[in-house]
Amino acid sequence: MIETVDIVVAVENRNEQSAWLKPAARKLKCHPKAIREMRVVKESIDARKSPVKFQLRLLVGINEGLPAEVAPRYEAPQVGDDAPVVVIVGCGPAGMFAALRCLELGLKPIVVERGKDASARRFDLAPLLRKGTVIEDSNYCFGEGGAGTYSDGKLYTRATKRGPVKQVYETLVAHGAPTEILVDAHPHIGSNLLPKVVMAMRESIRERGGEVRFGWKVTDLLRAADGSMEGVVNQEGEELLGAAVILATGHSARDVLAMLQKENIAMEAKAFAVGVRIEHPQPLIDSIQYHYQQGQERPRELPAARYALACEVDGRGVHSFCMCPGGFIVPAATENDEVVVNGMSLARRDSPFANTGMVVGVDPSDIPGEDVLRGLAFQKELERAAKKAGNGDNELGQIAPAQRVVDFLAGRLSKDLPETSYFPGLKSARLDQILPDFITRRMKVGLKKFGNRMRGYLIEDALMIGFETRTSCPVRVPREDETLEHPDVAKLYPCGEGAGYAGGIVSAALDGMKVAEAVAARIERDK
Repeated sequence: MIETVDIVVAVENRNEQSAWLKPAARKLKCHPKAIREMRVVKESIDARKSPVKFQLRLLVGINEGLPAEVAPRYEAPQVGDDAPVVVIVGCGPAGMFAALRCLELGLKPIVVERGKDASARRFDLAPLLRKGTVIEDSNYCFGEGGAGTYSDGKLYTRATKRGPVKQVYETLVAHGAPTEILVDAHPHIGSNLLPKVVMAMRESIRERGGEVRFGWKVTDLLRAADGSMEGVVNQEGEELLGAAVILATGHSARDVLAMLQKENIAMEAKAFAVGVRIEHPQPLIDSIQYHYQQGQERPRELPAARYALACEVDGRGVHSFCMCPGGFIVPAATENDEVVVNGMSLARRDSPFANTGMVVGVDPSDIPGEDVLRGLAFQKELERAAKKAGNGDNELGQIAPAQRVVDFLAGRLSKDLPETSYFPGLKSARLDQILPDFITRRMKVGLKKFGNRMRGYLIEDALMIGFETRTSCPVRVPREDETLEHPDVAKLYPCGEGAGYAGGIVSAALDGMKVAEAVAARIERDK
């Protein structure tokens, strides 16, 4: 008999099967000797109180062994040149998973990406970090794998009702992601490993008859006489035709949204959030979250501690976003007239710093005007203000404005700044004055609440760095509930985070898969 059981064990017994026997047998109401084999299928940390414990979900063989573990494999048929072509704009998680699902359904995906492949993309990050020079189509946001490639590879999602989350994880493992993501309750891959994973996914697409084209920036749309979507045009005037176009461009492709507006394709303003990156010493966060005195060493069985904070202030959410334990803050600008910050971490999460976005919700009603793209203009204004505050009149440079949290709360300029993981450098500035009052006011209230929840959070060395503006796209490209097509443009399929339907790697991947299935259904109906 094979059963599943949840047990709680001490930190030091995380990997000691001998310590699992009695609690597992007690819950299963069997003798410990009847248990032949055990395997962890889900693992999480319970740090709500001291002592910290591990929660393990075990697959247990009672009087029999467990079936052998089968490594996940990606399987899809080879598609021929006669297969219907689906044009996919964007090579982030939504676009890549849409392409893989198209192959499984017998369609030929052609993925076009404005940026470079993941290997070449790495070289374009060096001038950004060292000289502050943004290569506008190849940076932390644009290129193979999208923005998620360099944002830690966090896979935790609450989108469990949107589709087969496990299938997303297994597809990533089949392409080289660590098998631990199948077990960890808060899985991540790490920004050092994820590029290899997305490159392997690209090769899966190509090996089975699909295509991936880099340096292919969409500048125009091709419409049929009846207004339906026929294909796209790139910066060289090259046309690409398909039975459908999936628009999976990510949260920073502002020019694509401007193109849609120029084409009079309906869009909607939607809520989003902006704020800062807040950085602490990782040992401080460890001591707070794991309930021990500062100065003690973190138990080796425990990973760098993470946290999530949220509250509501005057009708708007204030919350942490994209928390990176043992991570780094990086420049995520896509143009040279702006400063944008984001977080990442490596698989080991062994940086001495912890960082997270700390953001405040923005509703379209908070921004004057009627332009559907006014949220983009609001983001851009903050990004330019950050550039000015950090770099003055210098055209190049990614020095970011920063302020100690205690000085932000007190409304004063920081005389000096603590050490940081942000490589391009910092300049002391009054973030409390640069941010709009409705953001600053709510941020101050939220931070004080968070300081009460996490004693020690508002220490002198807590640092705020401006600005975190790309939490999500402030625009939604509408689509029909059933067909997932744009309501006014047949065969155009808005998809993923840039279209307003996802909020991270997993939800974007799920949306890509769902849209690919909708495309296949449309093509089948049209036969």
